[in-house]
Amino acid sequence: MSNPEAQKRADRIRSFRDELRQLEAEEILLLTDAQRERLSRYHDQTLRDLAGRFDVDTTDAQKQMSWGMRIASFLGALALCAAVFLFFRRFWGLLSTPTQVAVLLAAPILGLLGTHLAARRDRTLYFASILGLVAFGCFVLDLMMLGDIFNITPSPKAFLPWAAFGFLLAYTYGPRILLAAGILALSGWLSATTGTWSGCYWLSFGERPENFLVAGAVLLAIPLVPHRDRPDFPPIYRIFGLLGFFLPILVLANWGDTSYLMLAHKAVESFYQIAGFVVAGLAIAFGIRRGFREVTNLGCTFFVIDLYTKFFDWWWDWMPKYLFFLILGGVAVGLLLLLKRLRALSLGARPERRFA
Repeated sequence: MSNPEAQKRADRIRSFRDELRQLEAEEILLLTDAQRERLSRYHDQTLRDLAGRFDVDTTDAQKQMSWGMRIASFLGALALCAAVFLFFRRFWGLLSTPTQVAVLLAAPILGLLGTHLAARRDRTLYFASILGLVAFGCFVLDLMMLGDIFNITPSPKAFLPWAAFGFLLAYTYGPRILLAAGILALSGWLSATTGTWSGCYWLSFGERPENFLVAGAVLLAIPLVPHRDRPDFPPIYRIFGLLGFFLPILVLANWGDTSYLMLAHKAVESFYQIAGFVVAGLAIAFGIRRGFREVTNLGCTFFVIDLYTKFFDWWWDWMPKYLFFLILGGVAVGLLLLLKRLRALSLGARPERRFA
């Protein structure tokens, strides 16, 4: 059992206890004192075992503190990465070339060792996340500085070892922030490579949003491989994969002159505007069908963004501003009713006819 699965088990126990208290209060299900005591002892022991083995949150207060600790660990990792970068920048010129190479080789190794020790001692992985992100930052800086020292021509191939190092840390120790780092590096390599295949210089791959579509497709395909040991990783791939589609489509729907398509920019914008609605609708349907909450949420978000963008193009210049925002509010209410109906249908129930 992994830490996310253990946390889900603890959350189910807490939800079951709350529901059981409600059922007993409404006299729908009444347990004897012996049954209640036996069930309570079992749940208490299970929670103690989960807390001891995986350090899961067993109360609402602990879950709230965990969110604060995640934010603190992320900000701490960014601060330490900035400290390492500024340290190198401050003293780099004072070191000889052999010393520079030795420092560059030692930095990610020390970061990796620290991540390993932190993961063994702290099951919550907060400190492992900090040290792992620092190790990843040192590795990125390592290749960049070695390239400068030995006058190596910059190449998109540098993204590949960065991605491999990020995935190695993520799959070995479990922090999802390191998986995100690896995904970003892999997306950079795929997008830059796509750009070079299309004839542009690799550092200019960001000027053509369609270069990111290949990366999005690859990331969406990765969760098709079972992740039994890391069940919390596939949603991260799906989120970044969908962003690899939605963001380029959103840009091209408004700035068609950045497209590879040999069409007038207005025609390109119209094409991608339609594509945006189609892809968002498919994402919503697929997310509901497969139970992928992150897919449904992203689909709904970009569907609304695409819709509001079109309203802005159509009406902002000539319509009174109060009327424009009144229409947006009415559309929001209509979308809410539509999503409520879809939610009821997905649960196999008839939609309600009255407001709750």
